[in-house]
Formats: sequence, structure tokens, C-alpha cells
Amino acid sequence: MPDRGGGPTGPRIRVGRPSRRVRTLLMTLGVLAVLGMAFTMFAGFWTDWLWYRSVNYSSVFTTTLWTKIGLFFVFGLLMALAVGFNIWLAHRLRPPLSAMSVEQQSLDRYRMGIAPYKTWLLLGITSLVGLIAGASAAGQWRTWLMWVNGVPFHQKDPQFHLDVSFFAFDLPWYRFLLGFGFAATILSLIAAALTHYLYGGLRVTSPGARATAAATGHLSVLLGIFVTLKAVAYWLDRYGLAVKSSDFKATDNWTGLRYVDANAYLPAKTILFCIAVICALLFFATLWRRTWQLPVIGFGLMVLSAILIGGLYPAIVQKFQVQPNEQAKEAPYVEKNLKATREAYGIDGAQVTEYSGTSTTKDKTTLRDDVDATASIRVLDPNIVSPTYQQLQQMRKYYAFPTNLDVDRYNVNGADQDTVIGLRELNLAGVDKQNWINNHFRYTHGYGVVAAKGTTSDAEGRPLFTESNLPSEGDLGTYQQRIYYGEKTTAYSIVGGPQKEIDYSDDAGEKTTSYTGKSGVNLSNPVNRAAYAVAFGEPQILYSGAIGEGSRILYNRTPKERVEAVAPWLTIDGDAYPAVVNHKIQWIVDAYTTTNGYPYASRTTLGDTTADSLTATNDNRAVVAQQNQVNYIRNSVKATVDAYTGEVKLYQWDTEDPVLKTWMKAFPGTVKSKSSISADLMAHLRYPQDLFKVQRELLTRYHVKDATTFLSGSEVWQVPDDPSNKSGDAVPPYYLSMRMPDQKAQAFSLTTTFTPNGRDNLSAFMAVDSEAGTPDYGKIRVLKLPTSTTVDGPKQVQSQFNSEQDIAESIRLLKGGDSDIEYGNLLTVPLDGGLLYVEPVYVRGGGLKYPLLKKVLVTYGGNTAFEDTLGEALNKVFGAEGATPPPADEGGGTTPPPTSTNPTVREALTDAQEAFAAGQEALKKPDWDAYAKAQKDLEAALKRAEDAQAEADKGAKASSSPSPTSSASPSGGSGSSSGGSAGGSPSPSPSPSSG
Repeated sequence: MPDRGGGPTGPRIRVGRPSRRVRTLLMTLGVLAVLGMAFTMFAGFWTDWLWYRSVNYSSVFTTTLWTKIGLFFVFGLLMALAVGFNIWLAHRLRPPLSAMSVEQQSLDRYRMGIAPYKTWLLLGITSLVGLIAGASAAGQWRTWLMWVNGVPFHQKDPQFHLDVSFFAFDLPWYRFLLGFGFAATILSLIAAALTHYLYGGLRVTSPGARATAAATGHLSVLLGIFVTLKAVAYWLDRYGLAVKSSDFKATDNWTGLRYVDANAYLPAKTILFCIAVICALLFFATLWRRTWQLPVIGFGLMVLSAILIGGLYPAIVQKFQVQPNEQAKEAPYVEKNLKATREAYGIDGAQVTEYSGTSTTKDKTTLRDDVDATASIRVLDPNIVSPTYQQLQQMRKYYAFPTNLDVDRYNVNGADQDTVIGLRELNLAGVDKQNWINNHFRYTHGYGVVAAKGTTSDAEGRPLFTESNLPSEGDLGTYQQRIYYGEKTTAYSIVGGPQKEIDYSDDAGEKTTSYTGKSGVNLSNPVNRAAYAVAFGEPQILYSGAIGEGSRILYNRTPKERVEAVAPWLTIDGDAYPAVVNHKIQWIVDAYTTTNGYPYASRTTLGDTTADSLTATNDNRAVVAQQNQVNYIRNSVKATVDAYTGEVKLYQWDTEDPVLKTWMKAFPGTVKSKSSISADLMAHLRYPQDLFKVQRELLTRYHVKDATTFLSGSEVWQVPDDPSNKSGDAVPPYYLSMRMPDQKAQAFSLTTTFTPNGRDNLSAFMAVDSEAGTPDYGKIRVLKLPTSTTVDGPKQVQSQFNSEQDIAESIRLLKGGDSDIEYGNLLTVPLDGGLLYVEPVYVRGGGLKYPLLKKVLVTYGGNTAFEDTLGEALNKVFGAEGATPPPADEGGGTTPPPTSTNPTVREALTDAQEAFAAGQEALKKPDWDAYAKAQKDLEAALKRAEDAQAEADKGAKASSSPSPTSSASPSGGSGSSSGGSAGGSPSPSPSPSSG
């Protein structure tokens, strides 16, 4: 045994083999470590399989898994065989004797060292390269499935006259095969060269020939294969020009051939293909001639040709043919790009019409009436009022609303009503006692829908809720209110077992429930429990007594997460929104099919194109993209996720999309037909925001159809920055029920504005019909304003609001001591040739700091108003009252004043309404002196109205109470101490004496 330590006089420590017990222990620990790693890998696989089976999409899991496995083994084996065969062949072709040079003598030591392990070394090298190649190939499962299942587009590219499917489905797979071939050839060449060198087939410093004939022939064949693949690459590059992106002054992401591509690069690639084929044949010829002379000359010629023909010649063509007359040379190719881009993004049907930007009607009363017929103007901003919902409808700290609420429409009393809707979702951060049982067993779900009218608020600026309280009640009727799946529900929950869940709390205390749905994975099986304990890193799942018969684990609970998991080929819209459909809360998720292989269509970056001021402050609204760079997009799938059961349904929306047909062929049975969409669900489907944002970005340039105008850049637009947000991000699009000039009735629409590039005045207004199930759904209408005159854009309108002295003073007063002002969505409505701008103004005041709607800014034709309500602001802007005022709100707000054709009567009735409102405010304090004064003012105003109307009616006798004959006369006694109210509002019951 060897000795360690100790000097001449010191003790010696004898070191020997570990004892049998230690060896057994180490071996046991090693086996346990291997088993632990194996079970960890198994747990990930097994829990994925269980989840897909629980949502009834096991075919997606198996198809994806077997495709990856197949690609892994096929291409891993091919790579291993290619490299291994060439190593074996190089070893077999080694010379029998090596020259006894210094070089070979030093290599003898390595040859002798690896001789006993040659087989194992060969297996190790081939296994390593096989694993790497297989893993890389497995990542191409989408490319393989699209190639093997591809269906035709029935559209041909304008250059090669091939179906678009060749570029979208075939070319990416051919490029992968080519790349794999290059990798296999290069690795084989390196491995063979090293083997030849090690065994003397190649020599660097030894005298005599540098390579044996066998090594020369072997390496020449590999080089010939490499050059052959290069020839194939040149040929495919010809087609790649149709989908190649390049910098071009007309657009940042130009795709397709230009003049220099078609007239220089395309013939150059053909010539280089021919040269490469000849060069490859020269390399193969060394098998007989055993000389490198001709192959080296041929290879040098190919390199020189690539420089001269593939690089210098196109540069000369660009410099001396294109640049002197660029517009004429590039125009035919720009027209192809214009046509392809408009088709690929679905904007080819966009209707662009001229719009004057100024009103032609001089009758202000008519204009005022037209406002109500043109649009249901939404003053409740879903991106601001979430804290208000939180304060008024949260009920318990363990509930919360999303940062951005959603706009939907519901049919109430036979009429569609724009509604701001949010779900009272689970908020674990609000649970008082944070522990594993509370977070995963007790607090498991949210409860109920909260909805409010989008077009009005109560007298205090609070939303007028149409669905509220806990449990929720209102216009939506009876539905399953428990929310187990939502945008804020990210933690896993274990439900349905012996541990009861908190359903909701009211004045009587906590109500408990137990989940009865079939969602989630059953944990009764101990193997399942062990797998989830490992997968989630939570050992308590394995042994907790809170888990028992019927326990199920719920995870992957956000709507976008679930849809992305069951349809990994789809790109998911950033905004999933809830709706009550068939007595259930359903999350509706828009999904897209995309490709970046549409010839001649310019590419766009989804992450940048869909970014706006909302995504900048809320990452949850960002698009979930499978491909960030795309040049083709379709809203091909509408998906739903049940908020209680988690059930995911995919519906085919675009029945003509070849990309979706390809995926449906690859994953049969996963997507339901469009006819399966119920009428109740159809009523809540809408045009998706992210698609709209992509289209509006493309339309900033591609609204023109003339190549010359496109090249000049004189008609380039831009999406304006959000005027109510200082971040400098783009203004988000807004949903609004409105009527465009060529429409006969209002339609639920998605709208945006454009400004000229680098300027702030308005250049265009865009709206898309978002009413699903109607003939005009998806129709894009663009109103183009004249370039000879300027019309104020959003930023200028906002600046005008802020610079008005009276408005600025009012805002200063609203801010008071510690209040904050928050501007809502600046809505734009085309009206009689002009543009009406409406912006709600919210005040955050007091200790609670939640926003209340206090004022509405309106501008039209240079007239601006800043009033308490939208109706008052419109009346002031147009100098006239609407013929049909909206009904009294249910939230205690003031009733809009009645109208009359007599201006004196109208003025008196407006004064009466203001007096009534002042009386209501005095009652709340209470201030009886102010109340008494308001009642006197009210009585006097009603009396003036009566007298004016009586005089207008030429002798009509005045009744004992004011009752003008106008159809909109006020009610209530003029002499009553309790006062009357204009427009039929009930008189307040308290009187001064009651105090």
C-alpha cells in the first residue's frame, strides 16, 4: 500500500481501499441519485401527460411527443452513422506502416493509449454528436408537421409561379435538411481528417507525400459532398429571394425581390449553382486521378465567382442601373410587394374614403341629435376604473380585479349596451394567514361578475353597476359564479377532497363549498401524488392528510396559458376577456395562425407592433407569439375557457386559412367547426385587438396602392402616442358602438387614429366592424383627411384641453389639496364631416384614492366644453339640447333636463335641473339653508318655464302646477316646499323642517 505523510521521524499514515461497508454505501447513494434523477424526469413527463388527458387534448401531447421522438432518433441516428462511418473508414484506410519521423513517433503514444478503448471512444463520439443533432432536430417538430401536412394556398408567387405553400411549408423543411447535411458533412470531414492524421494518412511535417491516396480519395469525396450541398444551397437561395428581408428606404422590413435581386442575384445564383456542380464533380474525380490539382482550381474558381458574380456584379447593377432611375426600376417590384402584403395581413379589402374633416351642417340642433344616433359614447374607461371596482365591489381582500377591465356588449331590454366588465378573481396576496393549506386548499376561487354601463355614471362619478354585489345579481341572470380559472389565478389549488373551500363571505359568515367539476388531475393515486410532489417541489402533496379521495389538483389556470398549451401552434392574443354565455362564465381568447414564409409580404415584429401604452404598464396584455417575425397572420381560431371547469374549446373561425387547415390535418379533432359556435357565444365574439394593431401599423404605409407614392413616402402615417399617457407609447385602440358615414346603424367597432409621419395633426381615422356574425364583420374603413388643410389630432386636442383657461382653472379646483387628475380614453367619432372628441376626466381624491368620473371634455369644430356630464358637454358644444334625452340613471344621478323647441323654456328647464341638483347636494351634507335656496330657485325656474310655454301657446291657461305643454315638461308642484324636479325626477322627501 502507498504511504502518505510523515517525515523521517514522523508517523506514517497508511491509505488503503475503502471498506466494503463504505463501498456499499457509496454504491447505494449512487443508485439512489440515478433513480432520483430518473424519477424527476419521469415526474415531468407523467404530470404533462396527466394534464393533457384531464383537458381531453391527449392527442396534442402524443402527436407532439412522437414527432419529437421520431425526429430525435432519425436525425440523431443519421448524424451518428455519418460521423461514425467516416471515422471507421478513415481508420480502415490507414497506412500499414508509418514513417518513423519525429511527428509519427509523438503520435505513436496517442495511438497506443487509445488502442484498448477504440470501440468505446467511437461509440462515445458518435453518441455525443447524435444526441446533439437529435435534440436540434426534435425542435423542428413544427417545421416537419407543416411540411408533411401542408395544404395549398391556391395562390402563386409572382416571380417563380409556385404555390405559396412551397414557401410557407416546404422551403423551411428543405433548409433544415440542407443545414443538417452541412453539419453532418463538416463533422464527418473533421473527424475523418483527425483520424487520418492520427494514423498517418495525413502528414504535416513528415517528408514525402502529405497524404496517402486513400486519405486523398476519402477527404475528396467528403469535400465533393460539401460542394454539392453548396450547389443545392445556391438553388434554394433563388427561391429564398422571394421571402428574404432587406433594408429598403420604402419600408424597414422589405420582403421579396427588388430589381437587383431579379436581374443580378437571381442569375448569379443560377451561375454559381452550375459552377458548384462542376466543382463537386472535380472533387469526386479524385477517386480516379488521385490529385488535388483540378478540385483546388475548381474550388478557387467557385470562391472567386461567389465574390465577383454574387457580390460585385449586383453592387454594380445597383449603383449604375437602379440608383439613377430608382422609381422606374423598382416600381414593378413594389407593386408586387404592395399586393402581397395587403393580402397577407388581410388589409386588401380596406375601404379608404376621403373625409373633409369639417362639418357642413349649420343647424346645431340637428348635429346635437345626430350625436346620439352616430355613437353610444363610452365615458367609463376600462383601463382606469379597475381601482373603483376594487373599492366598491371587492368585498373581501382575497378578491381582486384585473388591472385592465374589458368592454363587451349585452342585450338589455331589447337593446345592445356597451358594458365594462370584470371578474372578482382570487387574490392570494389578500389572505390574512399565509400558509400552505390556506393558499392551496381553502382559498381556491373567485366569485362573480361585476359589470357597469359604459355610457354613464351616477351623480358621484361612480359606475352604474348592472351586475354587482356578492353573490352577484343584476341583468345577467343566473349563472355559475365561481371562478376557478382566471387571469390572476396563477397558483395551483387542490380541491374536491376532505378539505372544504371558502366559497364567499357575507354578513352571516363564511360559506364553504367543495369543487364538483371534473377539471384537474385526480390525486387519489399515490404515484400521481409523488409525481406532483416532485414536479411542484412540494413534498407535503405526498403525505398531507388534507388530500384524500376525490382530491384534484388544478394548475395552468390562466386562459391564455391553457389555450397555448392545448394548441402550441397558435399565437395568442394579449387580451382574453370574460363573458356570461349560456349561464356560464366563459373566457374568450383570440388566437392566430402565422408564418414568415409568404412571398413578397413585408415582415413585422409582433412584440413591437402590438405594444402600446397599456402593454407598457401591464405585461399580461402582451401577445404570446410562437413566431415574433411574421409576414402572414389570420385570426383563425376563437377559443373559450370555462371559468369553473377549465374546459378549453377551439373553434375554427377562418374557414379558408390554409395554415389552420394544415394544423387541423396534423392534429385532427382538436378544432371544432365554426357552425358549433352557439348564438349566445357569437353575440360576445369581437374583432381582436392585437390583429387590429398589426393591421393599423401596416396601413401606415400600405394604405396606398400606387408604387410611386409608396416610394416617395409622402403619404406615410404613424400611430400617435397616447395623449393621456406620458410614457410615449402608442395609443391603444378603443372599442366603441358607432356608425361610420356609409353605415345605416351603429355597430360595435374597434377604432384608432393616424397622424402624418412626424406631425401631430390628424391624417386618418380607422374603424373595423367588430360585430361577429354580421356580414360586415372585419370590414376595415379608413377615413382619409385632406392634406391641404389641417385637422387637430389627439395630441393637439389634448393640448387644447389643457390650455383652455377656464378648463385649466376647473382642473386646478378639482385637484384641490391631495387629489389627482386622470384622463381617460380620448374617443374620436366621425360626425357630419367633422370629428367629435370626447374624453372623460377622473379625480382620485381623499384617503381611498380611487378614480371617480367628475368631468367630460368634448370638442367639435373648434368648440370645447368641460362639463359634469356628457350630455351637458354636448349641449354646450352644439348650443342645443338633444331631442331625446337619455333616461334617468339608476344610481341616483340627476335626470337630464327636458327639452322644448322654445329656447326660453329650454333655458328655464336647464336652470330647474341645476337647482334640483343643488338641492340634492345640500341634502347630503345636510345644509338646510342651501336646500331652501335651491328649492326657491327650482320653483322660480319652473314658473318661468310655465309662463314662457303659456305665452308660446297663445292663451293657454296656466294650471295650478307648472305643466308646460312641451312633450318633455317637468313634473312636480311649483309651490311645494319640498320642491319639484325637472324631467320627472322624484322630489326629495326631506324638508327644512325635518332637520
